[in-house]
Amino acid sequence: ITLDGDADRAILIDENGQVIDGDALMAIVALHLKQNGRLAQDTMVSTVMSNIGLEVSLRKQGIKLVRASVGDRYVVGAMREHGLNFGGEKSGHLVFMDHSPTGDGMVAALQVLAIMQRSGKTLSQLAKDVKLFPQTLVNIKVSKKPPLDELEVFQARVQEVEESLGDQGRVLVRYSGTEAKARVMVEGPTQKVVDELAHELAQCLQEEIGT
Repeated sequence: ITLDGDADRAILIDENGQVIDGDALMAIVALHLKQNGRLAQDTMVSTVMSNIGLEVSLRKQGIKLVRASVGDRYVVGAMREHGLNFGGEKSGHLVFMDHSPTGDGMVAALQVLAIMQRSGKTLSQLAKDVKLFPQTLVNIKVSKKPPLDELEVFQARVQEVEESLGDQGRVLVRYSGTEAKARVMVEGPTQKVVDELAHELAQCLQEEIGT
């Protein structure tokens, strides 16, 4: 069990040494809650940064996903707005509203350990049905932050990439809220494809905005 500095986030490592991130943990917990009739409205909340594989895995189990802006306050806000009791972030910030209105890494870890104990399954067995898509995030420095939808050349290329990926991937671009940076994320069928597309889009954005 690994925790961040203030222990509100948890990432787990399975018995084979594989990292089980927040997206995989959320899928494990959401499915367990649903199976036990404790997932409000069979729906959970994550952010726009969560892997599309999480959404696909949940949908197969009859669980809906509501996406919020990045940040635990937005996750909690969406949970309250929709009357939901579970949500979180890819970073391992999980919120169990039935226990606490904020994220707590120890609570998250204990909840997952409880699922392992009750199911008799290892962490790798619980996580095997969560098929996360390859993902690449590229951060670039920018000299200014014009509205992204006003960048015609960049938006045209984004549309081309999204059409080529279809339902096997997605593109997410946003500015950092604290730094002079833009973040370009691409998910898709293979790591090679997403690496190439993410760097290509990042270069296109950088050329249009300037550094």
